[in-house]
Amino acid sequence: MSKPRIAFLASPADDAQAALSSLTHAHGQHVPAEADVLVALGGDGFMLQTLHRHGDLARPVYGMKLGTVGFLMNQYRVDGLIERLRAAEPAVLKPLEMEALTESGAKVNSLAYNEVSLLRQTRQAAHIAIDLSGQNRLDELICDGVMAATPAGSTAYNFSAGGPILPLGSNVMALTPIAPFRPRRWRGAVLKAATEVKFRVLDPYKRPVSATADSHEVRDVVEVTIRESGTHTVTLLFDPEHNLEERILSEQFIA
Repeated sequence: MSKPRIAFLASPADDAQAALSSLTHAHGQHVPAEADVLVALGGDGFMLQTLHRHGDLARPVYGMKLGTVGFLMNQYRVDGLIERLRAAEPAVLKPLEMEALTESGAKVNSLAYNEVSLLRQTRQAAHIAIDLSGQNRLDELICDGVMAATPAGSTAYNFSAGGPILPLGSNVMALTPIAPFRPRRWRGAVLKAATEVKFRVLDPYKRPVSATADSHEVRDVVEVTIRESGTHTVTLLFDPEHNLEERILSEQFIA
């Protein structure tokens, strides 16, 4: 089997830049469009940047942890990279598509591999109505915010906000409130991935709300529609002994 052409990508952190220099010296360097595989050096934040920037190339991405958080990454080691790439197991992720309508009438589209979150912009609590596939399900949620999360992103912000961890490949998404005030007993829902979720911001001038798809923020939204993408997918590569499905399962048994 021929040696794969690798595009090494690194975060600005010193450790990641040092690893970039070492690995390109050992394996060479290709531009992403001409590579067989992308190797991302950094943390989960840099991995998400890589997916957003290069996802349309349809190249598999193998991450190595050189950052604070590395749930989507493999352990960093200099030796044995080619063998690790050949043995790696794929995990295919489908992002969420967000369409946000702002007060000015602008429409902004973005993808989210982890979650789409709505957050209040001021000290005033947000008032948000929730429609599912065209049917109103919640007239008014009073809260700091609300989010829709993918299975891959369910262990991140979603879990910190009290949402469920979702198995990879379960074809569902998590709908999770952030500091809900009313209705007090509502703690969110697990929805089929095909569900179209629409958030309508009530009283957006007095109680402004922003929407964020991963790290792409849109301020002063009045309506946000979310659906699973039917056209975009990305493939992450993981070492067999610690693949993404096992990581998600393990997270549910950490005391």
